[in-house]
Amino acid sequence: MDVFEHFSWKEILTCTMVLFAVIDIVGSIPIIVSLKQKFGRIESEKAALVAGLLMILFLFVGNKILKFIGVDVNSFAIAGAFVIFIIAIEMTLGIQIQRHTEAKAASIVPIAFPLIAGAGTLTTTLSLKAEYHDINIIFGIILNTVFVYLVLKSANWLEKKIGEGTLKIIEKVFGIILLAIAIKLFTANFAQLFQTYVNF
Repeated sequence: MDVFEHFSWKEILTCTMVLFAVIDIVGSIPIIVSLKQKFGRIESEKAALVAGLLMILFLFVGNKILKFIGVDVNSFAIAGAFVIFIIAIEMTLGIQIQRHTEAKAASIVPIAFPLIAGAGTLTTTLSLKAEYHDINIIFGIILNTVFVYLVLKSANWLEKKIGEGTLKIIEKVFGIILLAIAIKLFTANFAQLFQTYVNF
């Protein structure tokens, strides 16, 4: 079978936007700058590469783990929709629901994990699998990994140019987009689960 048989620019764009919103690397610029000041240097290449590999690995291995524990992709996608919903509420309303642990290193931890490829991102990656083809999700991951690398490399410059007010606006806009995505994921996968039980 041709690997690029299901290649779709539309799906790539959607997956890229979803992951971009969940990762929220632009909104994390103040945290990244703070870590850079604290530890002196951020290993941008290593952090971005490890984060990208974690997402791709979870895209394939995550499904096997679910099967092992007896959970189907649709159920996991619905759980993922709730996680995305919570992240979206945090971004939109400016409240903190999740507890964030203090950083102990400025490389793989906490940049690659959990800042970039955290629980929300990994859950979203597997949730996308229920809706889109693997090849398009992988391209979405790669595009986000490249963007993350560029942001990590130029975090200080971006913070000075963008400003805190603009960052807040971007965060709220992507929060609303995430809310819509969470609702879509929930309804689509709930419909499939309902259909499965009806047929059963």
